[in-house]
Amino acid sequence: MRSTTPAVPALRRREILGAGLTAALLPLSARAQAFPARPVTLVVPFPAGGSVDLIARLYAEPLSKALGTPVVIDNRAGAGGSIASAQVARAKPDGYTLVVSSQSSHLANPLTQANPGYDPIKDFLSISQLARSINVLLVNPAVPAKTFKEFVALVKSRPGELNFCSAGPGSMGQLNVELMKSQLQLNATHVPYRGGGPLVTALISNEVQFGLDNLAPFLPHIQAGKLRALAVASPTRVAALPDVPTFTELGYPVLNTTSWIGLAAPAKTPPEVIAALHKAVRTVAEQPTMVEALLARGSLAPEAQSPAQFTAMMSERLALYGEMVKRAGIRGE
Repeated sequence: MRSTTPAVPALRRREILGAGLTAALLPLSARAQAFPARPVTLVVPFPAGGSVDLIARLYAEPLSKALGTPVVIDNRAGAGGSIASAQVARAKPDGYTLVVSSQSSHLANPLTQANPGYDPIKDFLSISQLARSINVLLVNPAVPAKTFKEFVALVKSRPGELNFCSAGPGSMGQLNVELMKSQLQLNATHVPYRGGGPLVTALISNEVQFGLDNLAPFLPHIQAGKLRALAVASPTRVAALPDVPTFTELGYPVLNTTSWIGLAAPAKTPPEVIAALHKAVRTVAEQPTMVEALLARGSLAPEAQSPAQFTAMMSERLALYGEMVKRAGIRGE
């Protein structure tokens, strides 16, 4: 009995077989749907309106243009950023759910919380920095120290008497001061507050005498004479505070580290997806309008680090602060 299936010319059969063989030999990534094929979500592990959230929202629109797909912000606050970070660590590693990382969620929490629910290095793949934040050493004007040298001498002459503020136990504000104390052999008392707003008020009212935290929320008060800046952690002096030296100028380069805000994906995210995201972020970060927007918000443009360099920097800081946290016995909430 003859087949009723139409005959396929020999040349056409070879074309079909050749196409099938070519597809079989292509890498899986080439045969899969190109990334991105749907919206990308940036999970911000803090409430809306904070410094991390503001940077994420600054990037959302230009990043959506660079990627060719919508970029959605999803605020999931709780436990100082640990809850959302742990959720993203367990998300599908396909590049569509990312976390906006920071030194709070990916340095302070893993070092000071008993069980944050994730490892900042093993459970994530770094993509790129989004911004760097300048840190500033501040004192209330009632403190009789006009320079960094005078401040150090004052604290040493009154061990344990001066109080310093932070946004909470185990926060970067506490870790920054504890690192300074260990480098300079200082003795001062930690007074934690619940968030950045209360600690600004405490400093201005002289409820606490000094702090070492992000510059942005304090700059207007410094310019108004309500607070005095003694040193900045910045690559160069800050244009708005030209008379304030950097920690490197003062001889303490280990204290001259800016805070970072970045982007990370769950571990096992395909390398080609990480590369596409990194390229998009760098394209946006290098735009003059983005650099100007970051400066206007008291931040610096991110360093042009590869994902591997970003991870290496994080590992170095985890080691630096980790030793200090153990010595000082610091515990987060």
